[in-house]
Amino acid sequence: MSGAGGPVSQDWEPVVLRKKAPTAAAKKDDKAVNAARRAGADIETVRKHNAGTNKAASSGTSLNTKRLDEDTENLTHDRVPTELKKAIMQARMDKKLTQAQLAQIINEKPQVIQEYESGKAIPNQQIIGKLERALGAKLRGKK
Repeated sequence: MSGAGGPVSQDWEPVVLRKKAPTAAAKKDDKAVNAARRAGADIETVRKHNAGTNKAASSGTSLNTKRLDEDTENLTHDRVPTELKKAIMQARMDKKLTQAQLAQIINEKPQVIQEYESGKAIPNQQIIGKLERALGAKLRGKK
């Protein structure tokens, strides 16, 4: 550094920022391709395999299709058994509770109670346990 009275000089190199060279994707724009054509350069065009079609890559029929067609097994979830539906309804009536009140007691939505009493619900042991405690009745049989 120079003395107190002298001019202040900078001894750093100037930093020059340059733009990056264009990437492969940028080189493919129309301007660049047309410029290359005018210059007489070689232009390679490659058609991507499924480009422009509205087919998913996996839409080809697979080996599983035949197996799925032959599989006639009926797969359904367990539903609430009739005894359980009746037991829940009976215990709730004995306590003089509505479905909504019972649902509130066990911290579930009223819809859950409706599904259990109509037999549409898939039995969940946790919920059945809550119902047993809230109603003070044994709902599960010999499980």
